Order: sequence, then structure tokens, then C-alpha cells
Amino acid sequence: MEPTAPEEALPHRRSRGPRRSEETHRAVLDAAEAILAEKGPAGVTFEAVARAAGAGKPTLYRWWRNRTALLLEIYDRRKYAHLLPNDTGALASDLVAMMTGLWRFWRDTPAGSAFAAIIAEAQFDDDARAALAERFSEPNFPLRPLFERALARGELTDPAEARALREFVVAMNWLRLLTGRLDEADAPALVAGLLGERTSRPRDEETRRA
Repeated sequence: MEPTAPEEALPHRRSRGPRRSEETHRAVLDAAEAILAEKGPAGVTFEAVARAAGAGKPTLYRWWRNRTALLLEIYDRRKYAHLLPNDTGALASDLVAMMTGLWRFWRDTPAGSAFAAIIAEAQFDDDARAALAERFSEPNFPLRPLFERALARGELTDPAEARALREFVVAMNWLRLLTGRLDEADAPALVAGLLGERTSRPRDEETRRA
């Protein structure tokens, strides 16, 4: 696996208790990633991770409320190492670039199966459902900057519409992940169908008028 992103690039971990040491924390995440790559999401249990990391299982329960929380941290750790911000100057091309990178990340790394497992667990586990819902309100949620830039450029004028479109994009991506359809070539047509007339670029219109 590739090296992880620097710690300052990662979202703050929601600890359930005192952290024994950064060394132990890293060892647990490294062990969990290795198990995920070898055995898939089902293999990532607290028992297996604690054994591989040489940590006590009570330590894991202090730092993560359940397996879903651990999977989410593994997912974020890998995501921030692979996906970089990309401002193309327009919402449509921003979304295509984001989806292209995300789908490749899901398809070509163990992260895709991990996140699909999290979505599945959220259907019957209240903690998993709450963790997913909480992500949408986080300041570093990856889609937020794309729509904030679109509002600032005038491509979108209604913040409520921007929030709704953001949820549509999330739903579209999750559907593609859960049904195993992650061909980046599909992204432009999907974005065009979602945005419709909103794909026009104010900057281009100003250029034509000039």
C-alpha cells in the first residue's frame, strides 16, 4: 500500500477515551489496513486487529465505538492520501474530476469494499447510520468546496438548491459503488444529466459578450 497522508491532512479522530500513544494508534490502523487488503471488510474485527497490532481489545473499544468507526478512519486515512483538491473553474468539470478520482480510488483499492460495507451496515446499525449522516455536516466534506465555489461564481444562486444537488451527487456515487459500476467514462454524461442548464459557465458567457 502507498504511504498515508500526513497526520495534519486527516480529519480529527473522535476518541472515546485517552490515547495511549500515537505509536499504538498507527500500529492499529496499519494492522487494520493490512487485514482489509488481505481479507476484505468482513475480516476487520476488533479481535483480529488487536491481535495483529499487538494491542489490547479494550484499547480499540476506547478509541472506536465499533467496527464501523474503525473502518471509517481507515477509509479517510487512505482517501486523503489519494484524492487531491481540484478547482477546474466550473462546477460540471469539478464534479467530473472528483467522480473520476473517487471511482478509481474505490475500484482500485480496498477502500471501495470498505465504504460499501459501511453503507450496508448503516441500514441496520444506528451508530453506522449516525456516522454517515454526520459526515455530510463536516466542514471538510469533500463536495462542499465544489458547491461553495459554484455559488461564488454564480453558476448556482440558491444555497438550498446547492445542498440538494450535493445530496443527489452523493446518492449517485453510492448507487454506482453498490452496484459495481465505476467506469469513469460514464461520469461526464451523469453530471450533465444532473446539472442540465446549470452547466453553462458564466466566465464563458462574459468572454463571448466581450
